[in-house]
Amino acid sequence: MPSPKYSLLENERRFLVIAPPDLTGARVRLIEDRYLSCGRLRLRRITHFDGHLPEFKLCKKYGSDDPFSEPITNIYLSEAEHAALSALAAHPLRKRRHTVRWGERGFSVDVFEGPLTGLVTCEAEAESPEAIRARAFPPWAAREVTTDPRFSGAHLATLAAEDLAAQLALA
Repeated sequence: MPSPKYSLLENERRFLVIAPPDLTGARVRLIEDRYLSCGRLRLRRITHFDGHLPEFKLCKKYGSDDPFSEPITNIYLSEAEHAALSALAAHPLRKRRHTVRWGERGFSVDVFEGPLTGLVTCEAEAESPEAIRARAFPPWAAREVTTDPRFSGAHLATLAAEDLAAQLALA
């Protein structure tokens, strides 16, 4: 299937992290997502702690037969636009995203908050489907969950703490 007009291909893999690396000194930002109840839309606020202004985005992920690559579109919003869309029914998700280096590559380590406290994931993107498949991940990226829909942001946003515990026990 051809990619929808204006979309880009996101090539990404995700892993559970059992013993996180030392995050001291890593670049960190707070990501507050709202997964809208009306489809595959995500409203995002990114708070930077390095002096950059907050970012506001509306994202559409289209799905794909390839679990490592899917078309995605982001629309950058003003704070007022984000606030208006925040009134829509949605499931919230909060995490702190740390950017760390391992070897020659950068990786995102997401430390979840709220009902998902205790969940830590690692993800990386690459320029092509082939490149993300070939990407080596750090040893602390313990178990790949890219193809497990239970670890998508949209699903995680619906979980209570006890649901997460049960899900991790099955993982």
